[in-house]
Amino acid sequence: MEQQSGDQNLAHAFDPRALTPAFLDDPFPTYHALRRHAPVYRCPDGSIFLTRHADVNAVYRDRRFSSDKKVEFKPKFGDSPLFTHHTTSLVFNDPPLHTRVRKLLMPAFTPRALKALEAPLVALVDRLVDRIAKKGRFDLIEDFAAAIPVQVIGDLLRIPDEERGPLRDWSLAILGALEPSISEQVEDRGNRAVTDFSAYLEDLVAKRSKALIEDGSDVLSALIAGETPGEVGGDRLSLEELVQNCIFLLNAGHETTTNLIGNGVAVLLDNPDQMALLRADPSLINAAVEEFLRYESSNQLGNRRAAEDVEIAGEKFPAGTLVTLCIGAANRDPAVFADPDRLDITRSPNPHLAFGGGAHTCAGMSLARMEGRIAIERLLARFDNLHADGAFTRGGRARFTGYLKYPMRAA
Repeated sequence: MEQQSGDQNLAHAFDPRALTPAFLDDPFPTYHALRRHAPVYRCPDGSIFLTRHADVNAVYRDRRFSSDKKVEFKPKFGDSPLFTHHTTSLVFNDPPLHTRVRKLLMPAFTPRALKALEAPLVALVDRLVDRIAKKGRFDLIEDFAAAIPVQVIGDLLRIPDEERGPLRDWSLAILGALEPSISEQVEDRGNRAVTDFSAYLEDLVAKRSKALIEDGSDVLSALIAGETPGEVGGDRLSLEELVQNCIFLLNAGHETTTNLIGNGVAVLLDNPDQMALLRADPSLINAAVEEFLRYESSNQLGNRRAAEDVEIAGEKFPAGTLVTLCIGAANRDPAVFADPDRLDITRSPNPHLAFGGGAHTCAGMSLARMEGRIAIERLLARFDNLHADGAFTRGGRARFTGYLKYPMRAA
């Protein structure tokens, strides 16, 4: 009875705008309490927080819920670079802008395009692993996980190697401003990052426009060219739409994939039986990546706003209601996943929601899976002994879950 009472108190005291360090380190006890006692939870600010897989999945696929964030972000960001960026990017828009941008991006993620990326990706991972072998002691994030997606997305946009230095810091600053509650310092850092990144990309677009790369290997050239004017549905993006969606492409591809790789290795270290199983049978790598995505989802939270009066799990809510979709909680729902708090790299089926759902299902999910598979597969193949070597530092965020530092040794 005491445990149940404690669970209820934990659930009903939850406020996404006042998160504690203990929650950020391990949100799952709170998510389980919410799912048991308040699965459709009304937050202190009046928004709704969903933790059941069925409810989260249903809202993702229901077109009565809008992804447009102008109403939500105006009070938070005002007339600022962050507001411009986050209300222009693909992920926070409805049709027609969402449809236009996604259509132009999708050729970069076809099976044929991904096949062309595989050999360079393997070569990149092998170079990083070679460096790790020489160092012995390394940082899982800085020396490995974060270096992979920055290089891949940089290649997709054909950003010169010598100009990629600021990309990760810009990405972390911009995405950090998406947390439910942010400080003035975080907001200022995010606005500076959008301003600097936009200026850099406007210059790059001007240069690329004079010499488009038309073999299909350059996403930036494809976005600049758009579709042929006069074709049915033919369209081009404005400069602002183009620049902000290039920022989005780098941010989305960088942060979540860094976390997938880092979280995947970290949970294997925490579960040596699963590490041993994967080493014994490397063919399990694809199932393992799906389980990493479920167990420690890179992106833990999504949002929608009701565009009309709606019903969720039998409860009625008026148009304008803000709904937070807790991906992390949905992916540990015992109604869908047996023994959900256990890492099981043989789990099948595994209908996790790490890539969202419906019209906004992550466009780059196949690329992220490929990066995660190749990175972890080749790291384990190279080293028989991988272990933590010092205290790690978590990212300290609720929406994007990962590590900032994770010292390791390899032999």
